[in-house]
Amino acid sequence: MTKPYKACQSCAMPFKHDPQGGGTEADGAKSVMYCSYCYREGKFADNFETAKEMQDFCITKLCEMKYPKIVAWLFTRGIPKLERWK
Repeated sequence: MTKPYKACQSCAMPFKHDPQGGGTEADGAKSVMYCSYCYREGKFADNFETAKEMQDFCITKLCEMKYPKIVAWLFTRGIPKLERWK
């Protein structure tokens, strides 16, 4: 049985904030690990190779959404510990 995750294991966004309720696997099933922004049809939607690239991208997006940079950093500091980046 797969562990139930509360947040995307790529970008750390809580699933409750994902308008699609999660990404999709190749067979169309909902992904239990990744959000719809990161994972579609069984593939990652980005070409990031490191957790640092994902962190930088997420910080930029959060700042665009008017979060202070320190708050954006706090939200993303755990990204290197997520399953995708282990």
